[in-house]
Amino acid sequence: MTQPVPLQLRNDSLRLHVLPQVGGGIAGLEWMERGAGVALMRGWTGTRDPNRLACYPLLPWSNRIAHGGFFYRGREARLARNREDDAWPIHGSGWQREWAVARHDDLTLVLTLEESVSGAYSYRALLGYRLDGDTLRVRLRVTNTGDFSLPFGLGLHPFFPLHGGARLLAPAHSVWQNDGSAPLPVRRDAVPEAWDFGKDRSLPEGGLNHAFEGWSGRATVEWPALALRLHIESDVDRYVLYVPDGETFFCFEPVDHPINAVHLPGGPLANGMTDLAPGVSLERCFAFRGNNA
Repeated sequence: MTQPVPLQLRNDSLRLHVLPQVGGGIAGLEWMERGAGVALMRGWTGTRDPNRLACYPLLPWSNRIAHGGFFYRGREARLARNREDDAWPIHGSGWQREWAVARHDDLTLVLTLEESVSGAYSYRALLGYRLDGDTLRVRLRVTNTGDFSLPFGLGLHPFFPLHGGARLLAPAHSVWQNDGSAPLPVRRDAVPEAWDFGKDRSLPEGGLNHAFEGWSGRATVEWPALALRLHIESDVDRYVLYVPDGETFFCFEPVDHPINAVHLPGGPLANGMTDLAPGVSLERCFAFRGNNA
């Protein structure tokens, strides 16, 4: 199989590489103000596995859904497992599809996707990337093209390098705890001191994979060894923080709903997802701005 070639956007501050063929995901985002590029997101390893990218879109839902689906408004939505190494359907479908290029120039890339699954999610999606000075702006929109209403949710899944030690500022008021063996949440608690990113602090050791709620929509990643910061802004109020033990990266995923939202107390709408009737759309926006610390 021929290796896909990323499309490039660039200006004086940023260089972005995108792979429409691999989930419409980002293959690399680099800070260019020091001559040679410095990775703001983890670089692509050259495989077609989206989990080896720098970032990919999450739609029409984020993270895992237990029991192979859910009931909504008296109708069952069945969801197939989409990774051999995971027990549950994960991250929707957009990240595993080839997107079509609708527009591409030095500063802008617009991708589109049509997905149709009988008895589950059928949708039309738009994914826009734009360089705006020192900022990468990402726009993600989904429209329900099915015959019945379903709960939809959106987000992004960036992978950030540690660069020898990263610090994070991302205020939140609660966190969904899991049972320690699987990431599916079992209860919501106040954020413990060790995970309180209301003030910037080093990432915790020993592994972490939890959804945080009550986020302000603003976060900062700092790499002290590089005197470099990345400011993140979004119109969502949750994030999933994944810090795998022993790796050289972490994930800060801005999302509008927690893991397994369709099965949490109160149901999907009470947990951040949006009811979309046929023909109705949902859009979320994200921004990543670099600066020298």
